[in-house]
Amino acid sequence: MPIQIENAGIPHEHLTGVLRALVESFGASRVDEITDLTEGISSNRAFRIVVEGQIYLLRINTRRGDVARQFSCMRMAAEAGLAPRVWYSNDHDRVSITDFVDAVSLPPGEALRSLPLALRTLHGLSEFPAATFNTTCTFLLNRGEMLDSFLDKFKAESPLPKKEIEEVLRQYARMLKIGAPFTSDVVPSHNDLFKPDNILHDGTRIWLVDWEASFPNDRYADLAVVTNMLAANDDEECAFLRAYFAAPPTPYQTGRLHLMRQVAHMFYAMAFLSDSSAEKLSVLSEPPLHYGEFQKRFWSGELRLGDERSKATFGNAHWNELLRNLREPRFQDALSAVQNADD
Repeated sequence: MPIQIENAGIPHEHLTGVLRALVESFGASRVDEITDLTEGISSNRAFRIVVEGQIYLLRINTRRGDVARQFSCMRMAAEAGLAPRVWYSNDHDRVSITDFVDAVSLPPGEALRSLPLALRTLHGLSEFPAATFNTTCTFLLNRGEMLDSFLDKFKAESPLPKKEIEEVLRQYARMLKIGAPFTSDVVPSHNDLFKPDNILHDGTRIWLVDWEASFPNDRYADLAVVTNMLAANDDEECAFLRAYFAAPPTPYQTGRLHLMRQVAHMFYAMAFLSDSSAEKLSVLSEPPLHYGEFQKRFWSGELRLGDERSKATFGNAHWNELLRNLREPRFQDALSAVQNADD
């Protein structure tokens, strides 16, 4: 029996917007089925709905932010075949309806083969609207009062060893000296692909979802977070870049990616290890999780960012991988390759 949307568990303050979406999309104010998929109290509301036998995803954007930018980027991505088809979006009501992706497991190897092609398509789209605030790792490359405040707070309050913090900041300063070439290749970017939840596989192809953080960003920001999550070694990173550029990567391209990967490690370590909570102190007192093992657990969903201990484990894995990489000759090689390309 069809369900009246008023009795379907939709928050009262959003009923009018949801009714408008259903009527304008399907000429109906009822659904055959509705399932609440919302994962937490701070998450946007998400519902699996069935209308005349077809399955859709109904989302209500309840978090603060520029939903007009998000919907615009989502529609552009859908038109390019990167995101599920958009049936409806309304900036004022903050409501959207898209195709529902019945996701299945995506092996890391298949993700490494599929994602370079998807990202090449994404980065070749028409210009995305700009955002007022940078929520990605390239925040660390934009000097100013906000960055200074972030770094000062981290240095003062992080439970990480002070000698390690000083070592990282010295190498970070060397990256900043490269200047413009490090942030000069701006393209339409998803900006939230460090989470496997935003990469869905339907058994045939991948779909990129949740465009809330999308805006024009450095090309290598998306590439860095994906390879940090999936590439187990230099060979896999090189194969990823070869597929992305459809040609063997140049020393500059491999150098740019390697440096941005370190910026991403640094950003997420700082974001999740910025204070001395009991959970973070507990994680830091334990032997660190090997980064390859961390990648497996995070991609599989065994490790999720749902509690403070998991966030601390996530941040600590990135921090230790960052330290290891900064101490390797390849870091100096990457600095030289990027610097020399601009000389």
